[in-house]
Amino acid sequence: MRPPFLLGYGTNGFGDHPLHTALDVLDDVGYDAVALTLGFPHLDPFAPGAPTEVAAVRAHLRRMRGGTGAAAVIETGTRYLLDPLHKHRPTLVDRDATLRMRYLERAIEVAQETDARCVSFFSGILPEDAAPADGWARLRDRLPELVRYAGERGVRLSIEPEPGMLVETVADALRLLAEVGEPRELGVTVDVGHCLVVEPDGVEGALRAAAPYLSNVQLDDMPSSHHEHRPFGEGEIDLPHVLATLADIGYTGVAAVELPRHSHDAPRLARASRTALLRAWADVVGAPEGAPVSERSAS
Repeated sequence: MRPPFLLGYGTNGFGDHPLHTALDVLDDVGYDAVALTLGFPHLDPFAPGAPTEVAAVRAHLRRMRGGTGAAAVIETGTRYLLDPLHKHRPTLVDRDATLRMRYLERAIEVAQETDARCVSFFSGILPEDAAPADGWARLRDRLPELVRYAGERGVRLSIEPEPGMLVETVADALRLLAEVGEPRELGVTVDVGHCLVVEPDGVEGALRAAAPYLSNVQLDDMPSSHHEHRPFGEGEIDLPHVLATLADIGYTGVAAVELPRHSHDAPRLARASRTALLRAWADVVGAPEGAPVSERSAS
């Protein structure tokens, strides 16, 4: 029995492969979806040949899964695309966010052209010269423009809480959504590994709180002590519990493996990750019918 959500893998974990080769590998492994990070080394949305490349990616996605097509989400966590000296800068909480806004607009355009489920983005780390209130005001005031741009193109945005960033927890993301009027074009991304580090109610609490707005899920293992993406089995995540919770809240979107620092071992980890996910799901569905999530995850 397949899970009700779509299992995917992030291209930021295939940095040593050309993009189309990475897509072929993921298709061969059997993934339902791709989390496509825009930027080095794969698809620079500002490159002169970007429109042609986006069209080729769209065609490639449609050929996958025996011609039935793979789902996609657009990820925007590329590190040095906008500033070669400062990772992720500028962000939406910097004084000048012009480049970040244009990058996110391009991401929205790529999502429209590839029929992606959403564009996932983060707030950014608060700059040293700004107070939290300043960063929050910048983020809150800039979001409506992005939401409008996305809405005009039929694209959904999804804010991802990140450890150490201004929007760090699901509660922060929900506060932001409330302050901008909960537009239907804006949802929440949850990285389950992050939940071990920053969420007071753990993975299940974060997923249940985000459930009405959940647009994108990232899967990885992680220690509870610090933010470090690890392959399944090398951290403290309870994978059956995660998958059971996703099923229990009715999530049907993309849940993609996020291993951005493991490109050196990408093909093996893509296979191993899918095997781990299917085994964890088998544990869930093998539990007694109607058992609560805590019992199902213990099977």
